[in-house]
Amino acid sequence: MDYSETLDFLFNSLPMYQRVGKAAYKADMDNTLALMSYLGNPERKFRSIHVAGTNGKGSVSHFTASILQQAGYKVGLYTSPHLVDFRERIRINGEKIPEQEVVRFVADNKPFFESHSLSFFEMTVGLAFDYFAREQVDVAVVEVGMGGRLDSTNVVMPDLSVITNIGFDHTQFLGDTLSKIAFEKAGIIKPKVPVVIGETHPETKPVFLSRAAELEAPITFADQCYKIEPIPTDAPATLYFTVKPIANSQLSIFDCQLESPLSGSYQLKNLATLMKVVELLPQFGYKISSENIRNGIAEVVRTTGLHGRWELIDTNPNTICETAHNPDGINAMLEKLSTLCYRHLHIVYGCVNDKDYASILKMLPGDASFYFTQPSVPRRLEVASLVATAHEIGLLGDGFPDVHEAIAAARSAANPDDLVLVTGSIFLVADALNSEL
Repeated sequence: MDYSETLDFLFNSLPMYQRVGKAAYKADMDNTLALMSYLGNPERKFRSIHVAGTNGKGSVSHFTASILQQAGYKVGLYTSPHLVDFRERIRINGEKIPEQEVVRFVADNKPFFESHSLSFFEMTVGLAFDYFAREQVDVAVVEVGMGGRLDSTNVVMPDLSVITNIGFDHTQFLGDTLSKIAFEKAGIIKPKVPVVIGETHPETKPVFLSRAAELEAPITFADQCYKIEPIPTDAPATLYFTVKPIANSQLSIFDCQLESPLSGSYQLKNLATLMKVVELLPQFGYKISSENIRNGIAEVVRTTGLHGRWELIDTNPNTICETAHNPDGINAMLEKLSTLCYRHLHIVYGCVNDKDYASILKMLPGDASFYFTQPSVPRRLEVASLVATAHEIGLLGDGFPDVHEAIAAARSAANPDDLVLVTGSIFLVADALNSEL
């Protein structure tokens, strides 16, 4: 098979949550453990940092990888889902896995995949860990796909575990209360391995403390150690900030201006989590300077290829893509909007069919102009259904079968000092960026 045929096999022959949703979910680790054994347990051949959370885990993973790269380490980075190119999921020092490596891995192991009915995600984790082991990375930053306890990535024994936050998402799999979701995320905590929790919440804190105590894992809540204070700016896609210690904080990067190309308001919480992660890493022998931290944050897009987080894709009017897709993400997006100056807001919105989209639509500003559309994955919510629900709620706007048509209509209707925001689904943002990247 060539690369195109290999991708066709991956996307169509194996269950893929991104495309088909619940049918691809595996409620156990048996297949992953069998795959790791078959591959010679590559997950044991590199050091790792394991990152879970409802929101922010992707940003924290990319920031961490970027800082480690700036410090001179050979860094593997595994994230999901991809936006445009499957190979975005697996990188070493920012470079995507070569096409021939994907082809080789699938060709060598295809009989095993088929005989064990592996899911797309199980296979992709195997590919990533096999590649990192073969390339002898110094460390891999591994983002959890969903939950944690039963996630295929949860075979690593990391130097450090990180859980950014807990919110309502994937409740059909992870539970319908914050404590139930926290229990699933806490599944990545390992015996005696330190864990950083990004946010303190009365409903989830006892879950994390109990699990950490049971496993004798040192636990820290980042928001009790660091506060990130934004510096006002007119730049729509750059966050300027300072780091303020709260207690027991040992970094030496205080009281100086830092900048991040990831500028959503939620990044303030992610950066506090990141600071605690970076503070703890020297315990495991990593050598990281203040300059590495500064440059790693500022250069994260260039060094790791991260896109879609409050990303400015055009001007006159400013047009921004944001992957907010659950209530916490939408709230953070609205908070960011409240800090910006613009005349009128135009929202291009589309989502998948297994979200509580009616509740999310009710959160959106009713005085915006809406351009409803749909992502190009089988899980998409058809635009006609979205428009009907939105109109019932009182959000008025036309439907467009393609996101590019919707963006074009929004930009055509907007004045130069308006703002066009493309949001609602990671997959919709992926479609929007497909011609940009």
